[in-house]
Amino acid sequence: MNIKKKIYFELERRKKDGIVITDNVPIRMRVTYAGHLVDLSTGHRIDEKKWDANRQQVKNGCTNKLKVSSAEINADLQHYGMTIQNVFKGFEVQNTVPSPTQLRSEFHKKTKNIVKIDKKKSSKSFFFSEFDEYMEQVGKANNWRPTTKKALKVVKNHVERFDKKTTFEKINEQWLVSYMQHLIDNVGQQNTTVEKQISLLKWFLRWAAKKGHLPSSAFDWKPKLKTTQQDIIYLEPEELEKIRRYAIPKAKEYLERMRDVFLFLCYTGLRHSDAYKLRRSNIKKKHIEITTVKTADSISIPLNKRSRAILKKYEDVPFPDGKILPIITNQNSNRFLKELLKLAKINEPTTETYYKGGERIDIVRPKYELIGTHCGRRTFASYLASNGIEPQVIMQLTGHKSFSAMKPYIKIADRAKVAAMSKIDKM
Repeated sequence: MNIKKKIYFELERRKKDGIVITDNVPIRMRVTYAGHLVDLSTGHRIDEKKWDANRQQVKNGCTNKLKVSSAEINADLQHYGMTIQNVFKGFEVQNTVPSPTQLRSEFHKKTKNIVKIDKKKSSKSFFFSEFDEYMEQVGKANNWRPTTKKALKVVKNHVERFDKKTTFEKINEQWLVSYMQHLIDNVGQQNTTVEKQISLLKWFLRWAAKKGHLPSSAFDWKPKLKTTQQDIIYLEPEELEKIRRYAIPKAKEYLERMRDVFLFLCYTGLRHSDAYKLRRSNIKKKHIEITTVKTADSISIPLNKRSRAILKKYEDVPFPDGKILPIITNQNSNRFLKELLKLAKINEPTTETYYKGGERIDIVRPKYELIGTHCGRRTFASYLASNGIEPQVIMQLTGHKSFSAMKPYIKIADRAKVAAMSKIDKM
């Protein structure tokens, strides 16, 4: 069997802020065969002006940023070309056309012991520079929100603190287990957070595997950690009324605006980020029309007498950037909200349960300590669910996309049904 193929070396085409990058560009080996296209990293970079595209090699007498000579780089490229030819021969003998994953895996097996470049200078920088490239490239392609970018930066920082000399060659089950333990023991993360951190890291590793930096089997491992489904924290109607009627002291008058904004979230089900973006054009005669910040969904929320009253209260008050509510950043909102709820004595003892490694931890706190602005949205959905509104209707109002997100509210509805039926006993 003879597999028809094309193997060549080229510079990766990358852009930053719409401008093509020409300095320190990665050199890749591109392989096409049987309808497949596979890109394999060479681990080398070079300025475009030092690259001979016709000969597919670095121009004689040139060096890259790490002072690796053209002779060394070109020797590696030649070796990689021969190696991938040998990999194909192995499959041809077996009368088999390899999948892209099989091709990458065999290529990495044959090249894993090759010292491509001065690793003291480059291994660390290559792994983390590729992480930066991933965030830049994929972030733009997928239009990541700032919170997603921030989450990936946190992952990169954790990996760097765990092992400053991380290389793709190190990534295997043992490395991932050690990294997981580092997050638990040294960073102090809960199991649910650890799972999220490793999941985000795998986003990057999958991208790196597609580029040929490591086989996908290197990160097949999944953490086996105990977790518990947290009950959502929401306000009961009597608690909401308690907050609404609370007489705010004169010395704390700044909390009145915080109360109005929070109640508006409870009456509309909006996220803080969406309320923050509300402008006069979003308010119609009987409803709110808005495109959500998180999911870019267009939703329509009917106005009720409570939400209308809050909007009317501030209709003649000018706020910065055309806002129609006295809304501040989420961080400061959460701080003032806790202060307000503490004064209003929303302090029912509430148990928070989580795991760190194999240890179960139960902490009892006053309810106000566990409440943030998102509780407004949860209170809205919980009230509707407990009053028999169908999940599909709630989803249309809140913009929830999946029934899995509605499960906690369905549990609340079930509890409400049991409580209602128990009243029959008193008839």
